[in-house]
Amino acid sequence: MAAIGIDYGTSNSEVVYFDGQEHHFIKLDPAMHEANKIRSSVFIYYEHELPRPPVPVIEAKVAQIKRAITEQIDKAKESYYEAQDPREQQVYSDKISELRSQFHNLPELQRRAIELLLKDMTVQDLSLQQLVETGKFAFGEEGFKRYLKTPEKGRLIYSPKNFLGASLVAGQQQAFVGMIAKQLAFFRESAEQQLQQTVDTAVIGRPVKFHGTRGQEGNSQAIDIMQQAAHKAGFKHVEFLEEPIAAAYKIEQTLDKATNTLVVDIGGGTTDICCIRLSPDKQGDLDRQQDVLSVTGTRLGGMECDKNLIVKSIAPTMGLGQLMFNGLPVPPTYYSDMCAVDNIPKLDHFFSDDYGLEIAQTRCMVKDPSLILRLQTVQEEKLSARLVNSSRLAKELLSSKDAITLPLHYIEADYDVNINLDDLNRSMLSWLRRVKSLVTECLQKSAEQPEMLFITGGMSLSPIVKKELQEVMLPDLPLLEGDAFNSVCEGLAIQAHKLT
Repeated sequence: MAAIGIDYGTSNSEVVYFDGQEHHFIKLDPAMHEANKIRSSVFIYYEHELPRPPVPVIEAKVAQIKRAITEQIDKAKESYYEAQDPREQQVYSDKISELRSQFHNLPELQRRAIELLLKDMTVQDLSLQQLVETGKFAFGEEGFKRYLKTPEKGRLIYSPKNFLGASLVAGQQQAFVGMIAKQLAFFRESAEQQLQQTVDTAVIGRPVKFHGTRGQEGNSQAIDIMQQAAHKAGFKHVEFLEEPIAAAYKIEQTLDKATNTLVVDIGGGTTDICCIRLSPDKQGDLDRQQDVLSVTGTRLGGMECDKNLIVKSIAPTMGLGQLMFNGLPVPPTYYSDMCAVDNIPKLDHFFSDDYGLEIAQTRCMVKDPSLILRLQTVQEEKLSARLVNSSRLAKELLSSKDAITLPLHYIEADYDVNINLDDLNRSMLSWLRRVKSLVTECLQKSAEQPEMLFITGGMSLSPIVKKELQEVMLPDLPLLEGDAFNSVCEGLAIQAHKLT
């Protein structure tokens, strides 16, 4: 039996097995350059027809058809009594008999109801729970490519992890259990195939605070969903470890003496920070909570930067800031709603027909309607996830370039947006202030001061982030070099090995 570490991230996920000496990275997505990384997004789709509507919906449609038949019977009766000719009366009598036969033919009524429902139904009409229970799943680049090619065939959940601590309406919680169970089962089966042994134990990374606004209640809900999903995926034993602490366990292997370390983990959806006592003498200890000096975290990750960059640098080319003929600005909420890929209710509202009509009306009220047309295209063709992904690529390119031209030709032919490093800096200002405030909070809560700094997570590769934390905020702390992308999962695998 083997135990694995699972870094279930906002943007990407990873699985690692540690045999006590060496880390083994499980290949999850051969379509990616780094096959051990896989997009955390899920595309749930239908190749052919949509599923049969739920029984209550069919029953409601049958009742509607019956009401229409009853009205026809009443009209036929009126015509029968008004008719003077016996032959004409017979025609209406036959019509009444035929309609009564239709009224009582339940199988035929149900068939007609289903046919009418499917005729007008789209994927967006299905509840998330029904989608999870009846749709096909595509993960990683395969899923994202399917979404880009046929967005109308399914639904892309850009980051399932971001919803775990949120307020979920009836059925959504179990929908996420089912969805994440599919992902975790895929991870477990991939590990078993490559390790050639049964995998029944996992240590799964968790943020200090899951994405959401419900405090401890949201955190408890998120852990409960993950626990249920892991057991449904076939894991018999599951434990959770806060991600910055997992990263600390990995870098502890590089130390030759006891060292208090500040770990700053900035991922796609959350920023988590801990100050922890590390020592090569404690590497075999299973419970290390007594060594954690302080820990803080919040829903503040790289995705916020992606959305901020859209609002600051792309949205103005889509009409943000324009004045309407009545002197009022184009509603800025259009653009924040457009970016809400981590908020299902808000994104559903943005993609609704009513919202599209409102944008179309606004387009008729501005001097340059061509800019609003770009926004309208994103709304009508449901391109929000693709736009956020483009912004993420722009952010990554600006880590090594001073300026780029971002092609958005899937919105409009020859539509390019020029973005430079100053634009990125401005879009990140408020975000960075909040990250630094979180670091300050962690340092103030710690009874002992750190001697070393370790920055991990995808955003740690940003020169802007590194400069602000290392040179501006913490210039006196030596930087521990380490793997920004793999340290969390490697630490989770170390903890998993201890369980065996």
